[in-house]
Amino acid sequence: MTAGKLPERSGDPTAGAAPAGARPPAGRAPGDGLDARLVVDRGSFRLDVRLRAAPGDVIALLGPNGAGKSTALRALAGLAPLTDGHLRLDGRDLRDAPPEDRPVGVVFQDYLLFPHLTALDNVAFGPRCRGAGKAEARALAAAWLDRMGLAGHAGAKPRRLSGGQAQRVALARALATRPRLLLLDEPLAALDARTRLEVRAELRRHLAAFEAVAVLVTHDPLDAMVLADRLVVVEEGRTVQEGTPSDIARHPRSEYIARLVGLNLYRGRAEGHTVRLAGGPAVATDEQLTGAAFVAFPPSAVTLHAERPGGSSARNLWRCEVVGLEVHGDRVRADLTGDLSLAADLTTVAAAELGLRPGAPVWAAVKATQTHAYPA
Repeated sequence: MTAGKLPERSGDPTAGAAPAGARPPAGRAPGDGLDARLVVDRGSFRLDVRLRAAPGDVIALLGPNGAGKSTALRALAGLAPLTDGHLRLDGRDLRDAPPEDRPVGVVFQDYLLFPHLTALDNVAFGPRCRGAGKAEARALAAAWLDRMGLAGHAGAKPRRLSGGQAQRVALARALATRPRLLLLDEPLAALDARTRLEVRAELRRHLAAFEAVAVLVTHDPLDAMVLADRLVVVEEGRTVQEGTPSDIARHPRSEYIARLVGLNLYRGRAEGHTVRLAGGPAVATDEQLTGAAFVAFPPSAVTLHAERPGGSSARNLWRCEVVGLEVHGDRVRADLTGDLSLAADLTTVAAAELGLRPGAPVWAAVKATQTHAYPA
């Protein structure tokens, strides 16, 4: 879907485009960008999420299945009516605007290219809907395909395109109408691992040059970390954390986020160098805090022992039992329960030497220097 009645533009798709990595000039009006509070009631589910972004910003919505990410995207596109809240784009109130009257471009998860149209005519579709003549729309589409490195595939229909090529055609179609808001719904999910790596880098380059606001929905933390300037983590229809990728990776505030960034995370009460967990053991840490706190450590910081270690320098030691094992190349992820539920990473050789299997008893140790505590 592409939508929007925009001011007439030059047929050059690069006209007014910023160089890669650039941000819009400081002289933009204060109202430019996205200012939204999306409230959508759908049966027993309620979405209530606030989004703000300046032109040039890329926001990633992250969250588990059913969190409300796709509902938020549909509300921005005008496909799901707001129950409450507001939606302003560049100062214009879009709450009651129909989808076709919004300056919005969408790249769907499955791209939804028209199977009977060539790549050129797929891209020309948006400008034609906006009122451009056939020749003008096709010239604009040809320029966009050239920019995407697809000039040689202009006459190909979607079934003849690879996944990466189809993704770039869908992106060109979304950008050809000069949207002020670009929505990307799991844009890399349909690609195989090798193609995904290539296309992710290309998409980052195009988003860096995009002067308006982009909102990305993804389940993949790597996509979010690479493509977005800011992450908004949504769980059960609410924002649970918002910040830069590095801030969220260092200070996760929910179990879902901790799993995404590969950390064991616990909440408790700090007393000096100790965080006492509710209904669990105490965790020693190098940080000195008082009050409600999170404490986290990576699975790689955990060492496992078949017997209680004597003379260990680790100040954290828990008796556990193996409940699951996952092999990833030459590494094994062990899920443990017992004094503390946690994940531990070790080599396949170490796992074999310990005789790890579901139900096996182990001792888990973590040095205080490898934990990180911060206020809750």
